[in-house]
Amino acid sequence: MRQLNTFKLNIKNYTSEFRTNIKLAWPVILGMLGHTFVGLIDNIMVGQLGTAQLAAVSLGNSFIFIAMSIGIGFSTAITPLVAEADAENDAVKAKSSLKHGVFLCTVLGITVFLLTILAKPLMYLMDQPSEVVELAIPYLDLVAFSLVPLIIFQGYKQFADGLSMTRYPMYATLIANIVNVVLNYILIFGKFGFPQMGIIGAALGTLVSRFVMWFYLWWLLRGNEKSKELVTKIKLFVLDGKMIKKILSLGFPSALQMFFEVAIFTSAIWLSGVLGKNPQAANQIALNLASMTFMVAMGMSVAAMVRVGNQKGLQSFKELRRIAFSIFLLTIFFEIVFATFFLLFHEYLPQIYVDMNDVDNYIDNREVISIASKLLIAAAIFQISDGIQVVVLGALRGMQDVLIPTVITFISYWMIGFPVSYFLGKSNAYGSFGIWLGLLAGLTAAAILLFLRFNYMTNKLIKSNYGTT
Repeated sequence: MRQLNTFKLNIKNYTSEFRTNIKLAWPVILGMLGHTFVGLIDNIMVGQLGTAQLAAVSLGNSFIFIAMSIGIGFSTAITPLVAEADAENDAVKAKSSLKHGVFLCTVLGITVFLLTILAKPLMYLMDQPSEVVELAIPYLDLVAFSLVPLIIFQGYKQFADGLSMTRYPMYATLIANIVNVVLNYILIFGKFGFPQMGIIGAALGTLVSRFVMWFYLWWLLRGNEKSKELVTKIKLFVLDGKMIKKILSLGFPSALQMFFEVAIFTSAIWLSGVLGKNPQAANQIALNLASMTFMVAMGMSVAAMVRVGNQKGLQSFKELRRIAFSIFLLTIFFEIVFATFFLLFHEYLPQIYVDMNDVDNYIDNREVISIASKLLIAAAIFQISDGIQVVVLGALRGMQDVLIPTVITFISYWMIGFPVSYFLGKSNAYGSFGIWLGLLAGLTAAAILLFLRFNYMTNKLIKSNYGTT
């Protein structure tokens, strides 16, 4: 009985933080889910045009995801710096983190846009279906330009997250998503007198919505008493070399971390394309569904980054560890629910993406559903490892520990995961399912190794802190 009471007491040390964790994370989760839901709507709308169009969007977005991962990963350097400054009540440091972060995000946004455009010819060298490539290239031109406002938005978003003002990015994302859905409907299908533009219409909707998202978030922050002075009267080109170096030292490894993860999922798109347009379309469906549950883990990762960053600023390392473990535990609960959901409905979920009444494409659509339903079984299995790796990574970023985690992500995804995907994903092996077994292997390795790193670092900080007191 005493052991049971002790267990309950120990668990309560973590569950008592659940409300605070959810309060901080839910606006991030809702905003990200809204953004992913628009991706779902995009795919459903484009899927009505045919499997080739759906595969083309998948191929075009595979380039965008890589560029986006670099920008979003880099921008996460702003959050722990602002969270630390917020805990220290240092407004000058917080404003400097924003100014230098947005400047670097702007430069990076323009750079990845240009690099994405220059990378277009690679599509012809990747053994992808020619029909898909021809459709993907004009789509990519417009969506690539939308990376500029998106990455600048990310700079402001990470700043707001660092101040624990996670609702504002959520509002901006939801407004932009509404704009995107409306424009997609009008432009893809040619409603209200507009020409029917197909997937080009989807690209235009994305471009406009990302400009709306950026300006609306800045407007919200400008109207808040806490953040108004921090986001106005900024001399963007009066820069401090030390702060630039600090953000680069955190942002570059963080960008690589996200790049390594997103790139392996992108490789799954390309490997699926080698198998044909139907496996590629099925991969897009499964990836879109898995991305929706991943957004919950991403929200928890932001909560971990902010709360750990706050405790680092306060030099309270035992609390840092306890709070981080509470977020890890909460994430596991969520991921178990998602895994169960995918297992129960893996045969039904893919059917919402294609028109089974389309007689001309019935055979293709049937094959896409069959492949996607199997991939969702793999997605169900890696839910827990996927959630844990991203939340622990968020906690490590909050501690401003980025170099070793970057090495870990590279080893996990590209020395463990990718070889499994490549060899098991061939047509004479397990095909699409083999590709996703590689994703499972990489995510599981990352979850284990990153957790070991966090455990080591927090124990080390606690011991050193006690040794100096």
